[in-house]
Amino acid sequence: MDLNIILVLKAIIIAIVEGVTEFIPISSTGHMIIVGDIINFKGKFANSFEVVIQLGAILAIIVLYWNKIWTSVVEFFQAKPSGVKFWTNIIVAFIPAAFFGFLLNDKIDEYLFNSGTVAIGLIVGGILMIIIENKFRGKYKTKSVEKINVKQSFKIGFFQCLALWPGMSRSASTIMGGWICGVSTVAATEFSFFLAIPTMVGATALTLFKTGMDFSSGEIITLVIGFVTAFLVAMVVVEKFIAYLSKKPMKIFAVYRIIVGVALLILIQLGVISL
Repeated sequence: MDLNIILVLKAIIIAIVEGVTEFIPISSTGHMIIVGDIINFKGKFANSFEVVIQLGAILAIIVLYWNKIWTSVVEFFQAKPSGVKFWTNIIVAFIPAAFFGFLLNDKIDEYLFNSGTVAIGLIVGGILMIIIENKFRGKYKTKSVEKINVKQSFKIGFFQCLALWPGMSRSASTIMGGWICGVSTVAATEFSFFLAIPTMVGATALTLFKTGMDFSSGEIITLVIGFVTAFLVAMVVVEKFIAYLSKKPMKIFAVYRIIVGVALLILIQLGVISL
């Protein structure tokens, strides 16, 4: 077995970053790229790892929202309006990012997966969050996920396309889309959680297809360790995040994004972090 302990330790660090950042609006991909640059976790396996372990975080959503997900699936196959509506909304919202992600995947990997582009995405996304939250938060008409309609879902799906730029954040993009569509913060966030299921499964399937699942036995073990780590961390973070959102605004995340983005640009200019 060619298990590399240093690689495993780096993978655990990246998996913790994924678990903490996947569902809060600060960009998990962006943070994994930044931390990966710092600890020199780069290359073909690292790129695949950072996508695949997101399924660990997605599993946390499935576990935490199991009753709602299972009930909606049963209702969907029973052709009950509530179940059909729920999954129709998810599919409709999934389509835009799936289309553009498949179309632009190679270009995104080639040009956007570096600390410089992540810094720009963090700053731009942070500024947008402040502007959109100030204008739209609190003016919602749709209070729960169940009340979101197809038109709103499609618009939120287009906002998710912003997250194709690493650093923008998938959750931030969908939450901003929800605000603009008149959806409450908690409902938009929960919709973002459910939308992550097909989005991340699709992204992982595309990555595994491109790599041909060409992993060594040591790399497979590293993937499993990363998957479990991301799952456990995300389980804790998601519950805390929802409790926070019900009481406080998201500006703290926007300010954090801007500070990190500016600091990152300075470090790049100083040569501390290379592109």
